[in-house]
Amino acid sequence: MTTRSEPAHDRSDPNLGAIMSERRQLINLAYRLLGSLADAEDAVQETYARWYTLSREEQDAIASPGAWLTKVASRICLNVLGSARARRERYVGEWLPEPLPEPAEWSGGVVDPADRVTLDESINMAFLVVLESMTPAERVVFILHDVFRYPFPEVADIVGRTPAACRQLATSARRRIRASQTPATPTTQQAGIVRDFKQAWEAKDIEALIGLLDPRATVIGDGGGLASTSSHPVESAEQIAHGLVRIAARVPDVTFLERTVNGQPGLVAQQHGAIVTVYAFGIAGGKITNIWAVRNPEKLRPWTTETQQSSR
Repeated sequence: MTTRSEPAHDRSDPNLGAIMSERRQLINLAYRLLGSLADAEDAVQETYARWYTLSREEQDAIASPGAWLTKVASRICLNVLGSARARRERYVGEWLPEPLPEPAEWSGGVVDPADRVTLDESINMAFLVVLESMTPAERVVFILHDVFRYPFPEVADIVGRTPAACRQLATSARRRIRASQTPATPTTQQAGIVRDFKQAWEAKDIEALIGLLDPRATVIGDGGGLASTSSHPVESAEQIAHGLVRIAARVPDVTFLERTVNGQPGLVAQQHGAIVTVYAFGIAGGKITNIWAVRNPEKLRPWTTETQQSSR
């Protein structure tokens, strides 16, 4: 994680207000493209750095600074996605997107409000996991067109493809999304299921856990080699339930808290006052179908910040 610093610009820049007002939009775009807040912040920082390498005359010649920033940020993200594939081949264990808390729970004193990601259906963990299965070009085209509503000619200019090629990429991306979609479960019902799951886990009630899990449920853990977790997905309700009870018996001093994770009901595990795991859930037909457990401490920065701030 790099430390964000102010770009070296002239404070008298008349475009400053308009340029900096684009920051939240760029963070929202970059997080959806990269699945990592840290990488998104770096991409946006690089975008602003490129803007301020332009001369004042070059800046003034740009009709829409916001469109220019979006184009540059998207191209940076496209390059990052290409290199990320190689990095993730070397990643220890499973790789999951970085989970985010509810914006109201972020610590305003440490996390810039302009860096907060707006949460909607395009940001839940299940959606982000499907995005990870796309090629970099598919992902960028789909997010720009279907999520942020950029017309295909503009998308084509950003990714260096023809509009027709971009339409094909978006169609392929939509096919992946449709193949993974399940009927939506109301948030209140999701919250109730997650609460029942929490209580069954705390009670070490294997039968109750099995009853809450889809028979073909899957758990994926991401420790990144920095925290212990299964190196492969765990499948089937029975295996998952027995594994959860073993964890509860082995680590008895963990407190589970109900929290919003990427816009949906989730859980966090707190040990000795520190958040050590964030759990996101996929729910369909009244059963838990997926559990994504992020334990890599490098991906828990917003949550760690929240814990530190609330303990003061």
